[in-house]
Amino acid sequence: MKTRTLLLLSVVTALAILLAGGALLLQLSSGDSEVDAAQVGDVVEVGDARIVVFGAATDGDVLEVDVEVSGVDDTDGLDTFRLVTGDRTLSPMSAPAAGRCAAFTIDAQRCVVAFDLSAVDTSGRLLVARRGDEQRSWSLGA
Repeated sequence: MKTRTLLLLSVVTALAILLAGGALLLQLSSGDSEVDAAQVGDVVEVGDARIVVFGAATDGDVLEVDVEVSGVDDTDGLDTFRLVTGDRTLSPMSAPAAGRCAAFTIDAQRCVVAFDLSAVDTSGRLLVARRGDEQRSWSLGA
């Protein structure tokens, strides 16, 4: 092949890649990917689990979220939850305590998911539950 032909093919290929990237960017910018926060008291299905958040209360440096979980047997079910604040993401406290969630069961169980707030500098709180590819959140206020 001649050099001129190779240059023309490379320019055509570059334009095709540029057009494909532009089309993808247009699709991403016009997509509505926001998920509304669930309301306290709503029954929400996240993957294979059914979760109801009844409320949250602060006890010193610990935020206790009152939940009911059912629908799946999972010994690591507590890893489903995260608390997102303005400055960090917190994992739930896993130390056993009375009334604290440990594992998920198929039967409904009401328990508390506790988070240590001692290192948090902001007041905004969003509880996030993620199982598989599904995620839901609850605004727990300030």
